[in-house]
Order: sequence, then structure tokens, then C-alpha cells
Amino acid sequence: MELNIADLIESVADAIPEREALVSGKVRLTYAELDRRANRLAHYLHENGVRAGDHVGMYLFNGHEYVEALLAAFKIRAVPVNVNYRYVEEELRYLLGDADLKALVFHREFAPTVGAVLGSLPELRTLVHVEDGSGAECSGIGSEDYETALAGASDARDFPPRSGKDIYIIYTGGTTGMPKGVMWRHEDVFYAGLQGGNPGGEPLERADQVAENAKNNPMALTFFPAAPFIHGAAQWSALIGLFSGGKIVVLPGRSFVPEEAARLISDEKINTITLVGDAMARPLIEAFEKLGDTIDASSLIVIGSAGAVLSEAVKEKFREVLDSVMILDNFGSTEAGHQGTMMAGTGHGTGEAPRFLMNDTNCVFDDDMKPVVAGSGVVGKLARRGHLPVGYYNDPEKTARTFVEVDGQRWVIPGDMATVEEDGTICVFGRGSVCINSGGEKIFPEEVEAALKAHPEVLDAVVVGIPDPRWGQKVSALVQPRGESSPDVDALVEHCRTKVAGYKVPRHVFLIDHIERHPSGKPDYRWAKETATEAAGV
Repeated sequence: MELNIADLIESVADAIPEREALVSGKVRLTYAELDRRANRLAHYLHENGVRAGDHVGMYLFNGHEYVEALLAAFKIRAVPVNVNYRYVEEELRYLLGDADLKALVFHREFAPTVGAVLGSLPELRTLVHVEDGSGAECSGIGSEDYETALAGASDARDFPPRSGKDIYIIYTGGTTGMPKGVMWRHEDVFYAGLQGGNPGGEPLERADQVAENAKNNPMALTFFPAAPFIHGAAQWSALIGLFSGGKIVVLPGRSFVPEEAARLISDEKINTITLVGDAMARPLIEAFEKLGDTIDASSLIVIGSAGAVLSEAVKEKFREVLDSVMILDNFGSTEAGHQGTMMAGTGHGTGEAPRFLMNDTNCVFDDDMKPVVAGSGVVGKLARRGHLPVGYYNDPEKTARTFVEVDGQRWVIPGDMATVEEDGTICVFGRGSVCINSGGEKIFPEEVEAALKAHPEVLDAVVVGIPDPRWGQKVSALVQPRGESSPDVDALVEHCRTKVAGYKVPRHVFLIDHIERHPSGKPDYRWAKETATEAAGV
């Protein structure tokens, strides 16, 4: 057996078939039941033309169907692709086309959007919709109901052999503002992103150790990936839990509802929860305080944040409410996997860049591609070697820029700027570009600027992130009107909503006489950030 995700999950299901694997709302599935449902969907997809190497999109809110679709694709050696449910029609058309999807599993309410883009996607022929009570019309696009599809398919596990070199794609934001698909081989993501099948311990070396470890695990934990499954970190958290023989708890639906999350922690005796920064953590703390003694969070061992660093104020509040819980900031990226961890009390103070403990697969390179000397204060580019992705799907140029060879060793350099402290910790300053991180969502100014400049009354625009106590950063725009016009700010915001997803829409729009640019023509983002921050009064 190779280090193939489907093979490994199946081996765990055979070892602990009656152990509870997944809880999502009223749905409770054992490992055997989860395996059989994933088998049924896999057979349905294969019977409808999906073959090894074909791409299957998951345009879904969180729910048990997401996990089943992920496993079903792996079972037939197809490639699962995450689709951000916040995307508007224009963004969706781009992603579905760039990903070359052959099949799409989606919640029913998205049927009108799917129908609007279907004409430009001739390869996308197999559609399966999950009932959500929305009543959206599906008959005109030839979609099959999810449960009907499963009911008519075999639950046998009679699939051809698989490989550790099978591909798993996770789409992430690109520097142009459009998402890019990061291609991982199963055996590489097993070590780089899935903790080698043994969370908290040494990575497992052989595939047969995974089931044995899960069966004999004296502390099979209950995992709560609270972040949306459209993000790789949440998917990886669920897979890590399944590899270890644990129980995965999912809060189904479109949104993170903090009071429901707090009750789940109490009712399901959750041990570890994965969040995305203050945007999720702060409301959760407030829910704990509001619900008080009606919930019991004593089972909680670890609170982990991925995609955005928790502020010191939020960490302190967690310590007040849950004094024995371990608080971890996990650092990494879709391109590099998990790179390092910062425990509360050992990291940065207010106003300082976060410092992470990282192993020797990480390095900071200076401008000459030489390792930065610890304690030198030189800021360089954070890189990682070892188990790395194949590259970006459909983008050899970006692959060549991001995955580079230094002294015969392949490295990934996603763009984070960092330095090495005297104690060996790595201090991370953020992306060298002007990427905005709002609640864990990466937003690239160029895309929002393009949306604003598409308005007839806008001559120029520059977009920056300014500080926000809940979201970390919020999107703000400086707009130079065209001629003597004075565009309505609310109208500009609504215009943006037709071009980009809601989380990318500016929270502040300031009209100014002139946009400052460098002689090269590029926006002066430092000036823009100072100007927007002052205008917002923060």
C-alpha cells in the first residue's frame, strides 16, 4: 500500500469500522458508514464519465457531503478541487474554467450561478446538487440530487490500484488576484500538510502504520475544523483527524455561528478546534461568556489558528475564559504546507511581528539566495524544502518563479518576508506583496482596484488593508473620480459587489483628488495605507 489518501482512510475504516468518524448536524457516521457513502458517490461519478486524473469541483458549504466528496474523488483517482462559495459569477467562471472541471458537487442554492456559467464550460458535464431547502431550480442544468445519486450507486470498494503520486489540488489566491491551483502529490502532502498521519508525534514511515496507529491510539481526539472547507487548512485538519482514528465534528452551513460552535464543543466533547484568526476566535470567546455555565468546555485541549495570527488581546481573553487550553498559531501556506508553530506566551508582543518555531526544512534567503545569518537582522524571503507541491496547475511561469533550485535543492518561496532571530526562531513580517489578510481571507488589491476602475465615474483607485480589531485588516479604497464627477460611495461599493466576492468589497471608500504613484507607474502603497488609515481615524 502506498501513501495514498484514499488507501490510508480505507485502511483506518477497516481497522475501526464501528468507531464514530463524522458528526455533521443530525448526521452521525461511523468509519464504515462514511466509507460506504464515499464509495457510492465515487461509483456515481465514475459511471457518469469521471476518470482518473479528472477534476471534481466542490462548491459546497461545510457539511458531511464535503468530506464524502473529497474522499470519493480520491477513491477513483480523480482530483478534488475546492471552489470558494463566496465567489460571484465572474470569479466562478474563471475558476471553473481554469480548473478544467469534469464534475461539480454543489449546494442547490448555487444552481442559478452554475447555470449562468455552464455554457462556457463544455467539459463540465456531471453535476450533483446537495439539497439545502433553497428551492433553487436545478432541472434546467441536468443536475442529479446528491442522495438520489448515492442511493442508486454501489457501495462496494472495488476500485483499481492507486498511487502515492496521485494529485490533490487546492486553489489559493494568486498575485494577480485570481486563484491558482496548487498541485500536491498525496505522498508529499501526507508529510508536509497532514502531519505524517500522527498528530503530535513523529511522522509515520510506512502506510500500514496508519491503521495500526489509529486502532491503538489511546487518545483518539475529537477534531472541530471550524474554518470553511474551501480552505486547505480545514480539509487538512479533517484528514489528520481521520488518519488518527479520531472523530470529526462539522458545523454545517454557510457561516460560522459562534454560539452553535460553543455548544458543539460542549455537547461533542471536542478536544481541538481549528479557527482562522481573531475573526472567528473573538466571537467564540464572546459566545463562551454569554452562555456561561450552560456549556462545558473542559474537554478542549488545543485551540489552533491557521491562515491568520491571533492577536495578543484575543489570546489573553482565551486564557481568562479557558485557563488550561493550549493556544497555537500555526504558520504555513497552501504552497508549503505546515511550516511552524507559535504557542501563546512564547511569541510576539503587541506591535511585533510573530515568531515561529520552525525545523531545518525552512530557511530565509537574502537577495543573493544565501541563508540569512541568525541575529543579523537581515530581512529575506522565507523558503521551504523537502516534500513540496508539483507546482501550479496551468501556470508554468508562476511555478518557475515560486519553486526554485538553490545549490541543487528544490525550494518553495511563496512570498513571505522574514528574518532569523538569535534563538533560531523565524520572525515573519508577511507577504512581500501588498496582500491584505482579512479574517484569514487573502485579498489582492489589484483585483479590487480593477473592479473599482471599471466604474464609469472612477479614474484611478488604490486598495490597501488598514487595521481592524476583529478581522486583522479591512479593505479600504482611495478613489480618484473621473473629471468633475463625484461618484456616490455607496454606489461604488455596490458596483464592487457585482465584480468580486463580498469579503473583498471595500469597507471604506475615500474620494481624493489625486492618486500618488511611483515613477514606474505603480501605486505608492505606503502612502495609500497612511492616507486611508488617517481618513478612517484608526
